Amino acid sequence: MSIERDLLVIGHTALDYIITVKEFPKANYSAPMDTMLNLHGGAAANVAMVGSNLGLKTSLVSAVGQDFMGSAYYNSLIDNGVKIDSMIISEEENTSTCFVMTDDNKDQISYFYWGAGKEFSSSDVPVDAIREVKLVHLATGDPYFNCKCGIVAKEEGKLVSFDPGQDLGMYSPEKLKEVITNCDILFGNHHEIGRILNSLDVDINGLLDLGPNIIVKSCGKKGSIVYSVDEGKIEVDAIYRPAVDPTGAGDSYRAGFISRFINGESLEECAKFASAVSSFVVEKQGCQTNIPSYDDAYNRMVNFYK
Repeated sequence: MSIERDLLVIGHTALDYIITVKEFPKANYSAPMDTMLNLHGGAAANVAMVGSNLGLKTSLVSAVGQDFMGSAYYNSLIDNGVKIDSMIISEEENTSTCFVMTDDNKDQISYFYWGAGKEFSSSDVPVDAIREVKLVHLATGDPYFNCKCGIVAKEEGKLVSFDPGQDLGMYSPEKLKEVITNCDILFGNHHEIGRILNSLDVDINGLLDLGPNIIVKSCGKKGSIVYSVDEGKIEVDAIYRPAVDPTGAGDSYRAGFISRFINGESLEECAKFASAVSSFVVEKQGCQTNIPSYDDAYNRMVNFYK
């Protein structure tokens, strides 16, 4: 099978309830919500949508419910050029739903209802979808399914990136090591990378020795750090924008980084472009409500990093 597309993203497509509160309540207390929006989300779908808007030919494999078929979300993915003919359809469960609460300090608490996502564990690896792309990105999703897909992708000679995100706690040290061994790029925020290092009892160099050539650590408004076997440590400042909602910033960063990496840009350029992309997403509530075009992100990047 010939390579027809750039990127396959595997993981959750979800319905997001984006909620803002002044402060999180203590146990057995309640707190009023300032705002609540029902929007499109899910880490895998976010990466696929942002990647497509940046000019990549993207495919998406998620486990969704019958409620997803023909929905506004379904049509939005198709209208934006995301290929979804390998989706896993649950006959019994509705599409995964995420409740994301952000307080005035921009700290977040999330609750995730797996719903149709439970189908991952019993599903076959989408071999044909893997064969037709350059890079497979493993986003939040079932650890065993991600591991199986990572192994097949490497056997097929594909580049693999991995971002466990909020599902990191679902990975045993053994399963985490297995999936990291089969990836080329490991993504995580500073909290997640720290937890990975502790779980595997290694430092950054030890983590690089396990398999990934590149580790990308995003640090919010402090920017990001790229650790590379070939290029060492690269630090990149964040492009500051007043953050209305940080939800989806990490997913958009990953999509921006991958879009430049696939096109052969330097790691520093990848990180700078990723920062530009994520700076747009935080300007509005929701993960997919303010996705920039390639030109918009590129212009912001070159104007900031002069």
